[in-house]
Amino acid sequence: MKDLTQFENQTFLNIETRRKDGSTVATPVWFIKDGESLLIRTIDGSGKVKRVKNHPTVRVMPCGAQGEVLGTWQEGTATVDGSEAYGRMRQMLEAKYGENVGQFEARTHAGGNTYTVIKVTLV
Repeated sequence: MKDLTQFENQTFLNIETRRKDGSTVATPVWFIKDGESLLIRTIDGSGKVKRVKNHPTVRVMPCGAQGEVLGTWQEGTATVDGSEAYGRMRQMLEAKYGENVGQFEARTHAGGNTYTVIKVTLV
């Protein structure tokens, strides 16, 4: 079991994914710690989703809203759990982030997008 303590009481984490050419992209995101996994809500079909499907090895660390370093990078494996996993995650997001969840959701759905869940398991 990997140590997830650095993610406790954190608002954002940085997920570093890899492009097809091997370069990396670090993105600050909302997340939920769920048992031994970290769950990330993102728009289905986003760059993060495409990159995880091509290269499931990722790195994560706690960060500020603009990606400021608040911890140390940890290696993980990511999977796209799909939009059906978002229903269970939504309640956890509301408990952690409050009414902001609904506000972001309304804008996302107004744009014709849906959410999916990326699940990260530390290695």
